[in-house]
Amino acid sequence: MSCSPPSRTFELSRLSRAIVLCSCAAAGTTQAQEAAGSLVLEPSVISGSRSAAQRFDLPFSVDSIDREQISDGQLGINASEVLTRVPGLVVQNRQNYAQDLQISSRGFGARSAFGVRGLKLISDGIPASTPDGQGQAATFNLDTAERIEVLRGPASTLYGSNAGGVIQVFSRDGVGRPRVGAETLIGSDGMTRNHLTAEGEADGVGFVLDASRMDTDGYRDHSSARRDQTFAKLNFKPDEDSKLALIYSSLEQNGTQDPLGQAWEAYKADPRSVASNATRYNTRKSIDHQQMGANYERYFDDSTLQLTAYAGKRRVVQYLAIPIELPSGPGANPVNPQANPRHSGGVVGFEREFHGGSVRWLQPVDGVTGNLQLVFGLDYDQSRDDRKGYENFVGTLPDVTRGVKGNLRRDEVDTVTSLDPYAQATWTIGDWTLQGGLRYSTVEVDVDDKYIVGANGDDSGTRRYEKATPSVSIGYAFTPDLNGYISVGKGFETPSQAELAYSQGNAGFNYGLEPSESTQYEVGLKARVAGDTRINAAIFQINTDDEIVVLENSGGRTSYQNASKTLRRGFELGVESQLNEQWSAALAYTYLAATYDSRFVAGSNTIDKGNNLPGVPRTTLFGELAWKPVDGISTALEGLYRSKVYVEDTNTERAAPSYAVFNWRTRFEQRFGPWKTHQTLRLDNLADKHYVGSVIVGDGNGRFYEAAPGRSWYAGAGVEYQF
Repeated sequence: MSCSPPSRTFELSRLSRAIVLCSCAAAGTTQAQEAAGSLVLEPSVISGSRSAAQRFDLPFSVDSIDREQISDGQLGINASEVLTRVPGLVVQNRQNYAQDLQISSRGFGARSAFGVRGLKLISDGIPASTPDGQGQAATFNLDTAERIEVLRGPASTLYGSNAGGVIQVFSRDGVGRPRVGAETLIGSDGMTRNHLTAEGEADGVGFVLDASRMDTDGYRDHSSARRDQTFAKLNFKPDEDSKLALIYSSLEQNGTQDPLGQAWEAYKADPRSVASNATRYNTRKSIDHQQMGANYERYFDDSTLQLTAYAGKRRVVQYLAIPIELPSGPGANPVNPQANPRHSGGVVGFEREFHGGSVRWLQPVDGVTGNLQLVFGLDYDQSRDDRKGYENFVGTLPDVTRGVKGNLRRDEVDTVTSLDPYAQATWTIGDWTLQGGLRYSTVEVDVDDKYIVGANGDDSGTRRYEKATPSVSIGYAFTPDLNGYISVGKGFETPSQAELAYSQGNAGFNYGLEPSESTQYEVGLKARVAGDTRINAAIFQINTDDEIVVLENSGGRTSYQNASKTLRRGFELGVESQLNEQWSAALAYTYLAATYDSRFVAGSNTIDKGNNLPGVPRTTLFGELAWKPVDGISTALEGLYRSKVYVEDTNTERAAPSYAVFNWRTRFEQRFGPWKTHQTLRLDNLADKHYVGSVIVGDGNGRFYEAAPGRSWYAGAGVEYQF
């Protein structure tokens, strides 16, 4: 007789209880829903199918977050405010504006030490991810968002390399009589945010103009930030058969302080603390990001041509805490890791120019049984980084000034280009829906090294990655309110520039690093209960070969290698219910067992088969209960549970403990003729719980942990005038 390990038994029993509770909740609300009538509308999405379709009818996992959910009682600062309601996603708000959010989907992207990687981020058809898979969720403008769509599973592979999931933000069009508005927000830890907006339509031209400034002292020491965002959009119809949208956006953060991670003992002693090197080297980051784009759509009878073009610039300067003296042993002289002639220094700076576009043809097919829709497309993207590295000090030991730009140690131009043709088909025949597609992705990385000094050799070179990624989904409508589906797809994830940058021992570019390849399987059910409750459930398995993992951390640099295999198995459940005209509820549950499926060696460590992938909680649960007693008043209680998170591959370092937090929000609205006013009050972490909000996977200094804020309050008010 054999038994499961205690932790796994506990998690499985938790999973079983959650399924039973959700089933009971859905059954228990049916009578109330029948009395209340149909209050929940089925949202339409374009992710996956490329053309508008009801989410319920699509044979894969896709969710949509609407404008009310994005804005009602939320701060409008970070996508983490709303993405937690999507099953399958783990969003860790680092409370560190120098490093951005960490977002993973079914485990893809969990190893990212900064920003987002392994997921495709898109805003109004314009990629917020570079061709090598690095993205910045901070560029999303939540103030102007009409909806956010999240695609997971095999269908996401049709978006190319590094698409373990797809998150798309769609801004609203300017419609109706022109109106102007202003809003202000204050809160804990010196938080202030001021926001101005103007939108509407005049002479057939819609416009949306938006500008905001956010300041915070930060929850932790040395974590202050200022963020300025602007957004402008014009939408109009050049003729009766076409429409055009012109979009501009910018993000500016100057001197954003970086508190770095914390060692466990330091976190426990003082969650607000920072490592001494953060202040010693004044770790900080400045970002200046600007982009513009155009979306054009033209109709030819039943066919549609869609064109997108974009271009932009991004400038980053980051001061790291790479020390210039490390003890080499008892009684030995300090060793300076930056003395290594191949070390690129402790200051990172680059100026990026990026551009690209896409063309897509949507063609219905007549003369066949059922409804057949074809899509043919081509995506082109390029980013070109003029990248430099400098020492983060001036002088010689012991007489040095730290945290300043010193001697040049790196000078190169890195260019990443992708060109992806693809074709998709959606065929509905009676109760059956068949959707399939094939994309051929090509990603080319080119390095032109201009810093060849002494023992620092020429790292110039080119690496090209190519892969065909097919996906097939089959859906069946058992009844008008119950759909089932099976989906299978293949994907691949190229190394990012950051992962290619260093070989073992700081020996230059790692051209031997291979892309990881995955095969994804998904089986799901979608149900509507009495018209007022939506239930989506899916089980999935992901087999990955050549997973990219940390090889070593040395001298402040991380090098990567390919592990052999990983295995991810999980279950997702999403429930949205309008209990009656005043009460609504939502639940998002994820169980994900992500493990290494074969043994491998990383530096001096042997990683055993069965070890957990770091950065991936096994259980995540979000719940919300909202009440709208009358028009103009809404309030809600939110809850989030996350199980423990391993921080490195051996699973021997202390895992970040599980936690549960609760938040409360309320919003009031009033109308006085052409005037509209609103007030918002929000309390986060009601129980003032101390917990680790995010982890830095594989940190070489053992500073894995980033503390989340204790109890926090926010209050805001706004006014709008309509002409």
